[in-house]
Amino acid sequence: MEELAFAPIQTEQAAFRLGHSSLQDYNLYAKSLTLYARLALIAEGRVDPSPNEIHRERGKCMSRTILKSANPAEGSATTALQATVAGIIAQVRSEGDAALRSLTAKFDKVERQTITVSEEEKQASWQAVPQQIVEDLRFAAKNIRAFAELQRSSLNEIEHEILPGVHVGHRLIPLASAGIYVPGGRYPLPSTALMGIIPARVAGVTRIAAVSPPDARFGGINPITLVAMQIAGAEEIYCVGGVQAVAALAYGTESIRPVDIIAGPGNAYVTEAKRQVFGHVSIDFLAGPSEVLVIADESADPVLVAADILAQAEHDPRAKPILVATSKQLVDQVLAQMEIQLETLATAEIARSSWEANGWIYLVSDLDEAVAVSNEVAPEHLELHVKSWPSFWRRLTNYGSLFLGQEAPVAFGDYTSGTNHTLPTMGTARLHGGLWVGMFLKTATHQWMTSEGAALLAPVTERFATSEGLLAHAASAAKRKAP
Repeated sequence: MEELAFAPIQTEQAAFRLGHSSLQDYNLYAKSLTLYARLALIAEGRVDPSPNEIHRERGKCMSRTILKSANPAEGSATTALQATVAGIIAQVRSEGDAALRSLTAKFDKVERQTITVSEEEKQASWQAVPQQIVEDLRFAAKNIRAFAELQRSSLNEIEHEILPGVHVGHRLIPLASAGIYVPGGRYPLPSTALMGIIPARVAGVTRIAAVSPPDARFGGINPITLVAMQIAGAEEIYCVGGVQAVAALAYGTESIRPVDIIAGPGNAYVTEAKRQVFGHVSIDFLAGPSEVLVIADESADPVLVAADILAQAEHDPRAKPILVATSKQLVDQVLAQMEIQLETLATAEIARSSWEANGWIYLVSDLDEAVAVSNEVAPEHLELHVKSWPSFWRRLTNYGSLFLGQEAPVAFGDYTSGTNHTLPTMGTARLHGGLWVGMFLKTATHQWMTSEGAALLAPVTERFATSEGLLAHAASAAKRKAP
């Protein structure tokens, strides 16, 4: 463990020389620096947190007790992963479809002669999926489409005369093509097909190429995922996944034309592939394992809190479930309920693994501190099991999607409520939101001037350009000056 200390001083004069009003003021300041340095080391995994960490928030000292912290396994060999991904991308760029077929056989254990999903496969998928599931997919798609349309209607083009004769504006131009990645690893994810394809379609993207890895049981894309892709509106569908799919969408092969943007979640290899191709092609964002943070107070139902934590924990052994509670009694009740529910949960092995390895429990003094914890963590999903949520929820600023009250679990957002479930993870909810219709639109500005407007701008522009030494710019403006 690394030791942290601040430099002590003994006199008021020394404090004054360092810019502090008193020796006491300096000591408080130095202790706060020590605290923040310690928090940075905790975040980096170089120091283990003590049972109680004191945080300073907007000048007010508040406390939280960490009852459980993550105990992750050894980290992955990032350099080796990056090299592996780079090699696969290079192979696809060099060999095209041949690489896609050989890599699919190697990683997915499926031999396919064609990457393109045939019309016969598409039609057969409808027969393989129970009618009730088809209706459920249609129900979810309708809500997802309705919400995407609401988002689109909130965006407006602009045309405005900002000065006499000076007209400015912007257009919202759909991207010409989008590649939607639909994972198919541990579970088939037809919901992700809906969440990726529908917003692109609503945005006005004319060409959508959907990709998903084959399921060895079917020799192609899992039928439920294939049906979901068709319901969502994908016309180009390719049976390929992993790094090779991302490379094909970015650079093209004989079968797959390159796209303008790649969207959709995937495993660590897919995420790294998106990172490496970014710049040649646009991407939505880089996403990691699923996360949920539940804020709960004495009014919460421990049965529901436990169920919602386990619902995210079952995603992946690396999922990150977090409980922030104002009551130790509630924490104990939730932990007891988790054990009860794990006894009959078919996915208990994965759920227990992720909870034990990555789960956190914070016991906080009040809801103000709960808000502070949540805003620091910036979780993918944020649930409020608090009756008084209407009084404070707008102070929560960093999250991918927010679920208000105990009747709104993440599961609804994952499937049927209409909001998108492709969301930022790893603290990046501080920086951006999730997948949405606007991600498939370009905001492109324009301007036009009358001779009167040009005469207004020309002298100022000439002087401005001259001050920067860009004399051709200055001359261009000067030629528009009034005679």
